[in-house]
Amino acid sequence: MSPRSKKIFVLDTNVILHDSVCIHQFEEHDIVLPITVLEELDHFKKGNESINFHAREFVRTLDTLSGDKIFNGGVKIGPRHGRIQIKLDEQFHPDLAFNFNTTKHDHRILNTAYCLAQHSDKRTIILVSKDVNLRMKAKAIGLLSEDYRTDHVEDVSMLYKGKRIQEDTSAALINKMYAAPFEFDAESITPEVALTPNEFLILRNGRKSALGTFEPLQQKIRRVDKLPAYGIVPRNAEQTFALSALTNPQIKLVTISGKAGTGKTLLALAAALEKRKLYKQIYLARPVVPLSNKDIGYLPGDIHSKLDPYMQPLYDNLGVIQNQFIESDAKHKKIKELLDNEKLVINALSYIRGRSLVKIFFIVDEAQNLTPHEIKTIITRTGEGTKMVFTGDIFQIDHPYLDSQSNGLSYLIEKMKGQSLYAHVTLEKGERSELAEIASDLL
Repeated sequence: MSPRSKKIFVLDTNVILHDSVCIHQFEEHDIVLPITVLEELDHFKKGNESINFHAREFVRTLDTLSGDKIFNGGVKIGPRHGRIQIKLDEQFHPDLAFNFNTTKHDHRILNTAYCLAQHSDKRTIILVSKDVNLRMKAKAIGLLSEDYRTDHVEDVSMLYKGKRIQEDTSAALINKMYAAPFEFDAESITPEVALTPNEFLILRNGRKSALGTFEPLQQKIRRVDKLPAYGIVPRNAEQTFALSALTNPQIKLVTISGKAGTGKTLLALAAALEKRKLYKQIYLARPVVPLSNKDIGYLPGDIHSKLDPYMQPLYDNLGVIQNQFIESDAKHKKIKELLDNEKLVINALSYIRGRSLVKIFFIVDEAQNLTPHEIKTIITRTGEGTKMVFTGDIFQIDHPYLDSQSNGLSYLIEKMKGQSLYAHVTLEKGERSELAEIASDLL
């Protein structure tokens, strides 16, 4: 590749905080880091959140690469990779000074990229940022700008749903699902697309139907029964499939997606309580995404007071399950006992750092607010006997730099499809109330 055809990518801070190894994703092209980015990274070095980890890791990597050349022409990133250099601030370009606050970090990064583009008539300059507003500002001044898309799912409309309807299944095969051993050979049906391990099926022939799942080891279609879990009875086929995956100890990783009111968290918690004897602890966690990008430290009270508003929906789901039983019922009392003995723990996701995840039924709620790297970090720390469950709505994201294509839940569904230890179900029908369903669809 000629020097002229090599591009120069100017990185925003949020790209590094999203992925600390991002500089290895630009192949033979060069990378420029505005000095403002290093200043911002300095503010993120301390802490236990994922962004703090990325800030520290990136600075260490940069220190390893650099000598005295990082400011003067840059240094080679690695074999078949371009160079990386740090660019000092320049005086604000007249084209920008009138419209942009010159003290704002985003605008200093924008100015660095713009000045670089003005001085280079041979190289293509591209600003890379996960901040859509900054990308729009760049485009407004004629500067090329892109999102960091290395871990994006290309088309969420084609994302694996974990289930399918198999029309025109022979009546004989459906009859086999209702007689021992309640299964048949998978090769007996000819689906348009090959079956995926642990995929669920609705088998139909006229008025006859049956629910099944594809077991990859035995190459069988096995019947799925509509069974309750700790008093919670599935109300539709998808919920039946979800409970089947959640209560199957052979499936170590489960993802449940769907809009609000479809029962994602409720089913996961009910399954955990149903199978609690197989695990030392049930741990229910969710990421804390502060409102208006403010840290929870600005909220009044101790740490429990700060976290209560974020954890309350999880307690609400637990209350729904508990209220299936009268107070004198053993199952009602058991939930309180599990909470008191910390056999059932509800907490913010950040508080699991350093824990050994062995023989735990681990539920991560609102997983769409996690980055792909955060998802990977959680799963790779899983020990023997642990079951991991991630629930969320990929279209309802509170994280400022994630969307339906780049969030960790979409990425996990896309990458884990086809693994024998994994199952996924997309819940489509809301079950809270008729009003809630109409609101979710129309508003």
